[in-house]
Amino acid sequence: MALPKFILGDNTDFPNAIYVIHTEFPRFIINLENDELEWFEDFDDEDENELVSETESMIKLATEFYDREILKYEE
Repeated sequence: MALPKFILGDNTDFPNAIYVIHTEFPRFIINLENDELEWFEDFDDEDENELVSETESMIKLATEFYDREILKYEE
């Protein structure tokens, strides 16, 4: 099955949270309510150094995806 790079998610147990799931490496889920990130990968020390520099970019991409999706609902 081919998955999109990003998927929107929500949960009634967390009514204020909006989640964006990144399905490609490195896989993660971000809660846009508070920018909390949960990684689905295990990283070694070498990977973590690179990851720190890319995290800001990943958050930006996830937020841009969410903004584009919301604009589609508003049209």
